[in-house]
Amino acid sequence: MWQELRVPTRQRTELIDLTARIQSELDRVNVRNGVCYCFVPHTTAGITMNENADPDVVRDILVTLEKLVPRHGDYRHGEGNSDAHLKASLLGFSCMVPVEDGRLALGTWQGIYFCEFDGPRNRKVRIGFLSQG
Repeated sequence: MWQELRVPTRQRTELIDLTARIQSELDRVNVRNGVCYCFVPHTTAGITMNENADPDVVRDILVTLEKLVPRHGDYRHGEGNSDAHLKASLLGFSCMVPVEDGRLALGTWQGIYFCEFDGPRNRKVRIGFLSQG
């Protein structure tokens, strides 16, 4: 059972915490134990898990990615967004989280982030829940 979340982005690069939205979908489908899969069907956006308690972590991730893969580099891709493709590839396009007792079994400080690298755009994330039992 796959659900699709719409994710409008407002900046060229940003990380958007989707944890609460994904938990709401989990509540709606009433999976008690199993696995949550998240997949981003875009080549210039990704998904990651990291700390969601201190917003400086998001800032540090974005600043460091810009240093590692600058927007304007020695790229050949004609659309001018090669950096976005590279950043998305570095972070990845999917993640998996255990589900225990109807909750995403994330660590104390973990959240699930949609990673925009070529916005603003209207994006989507596909999520699926596999029930154990």
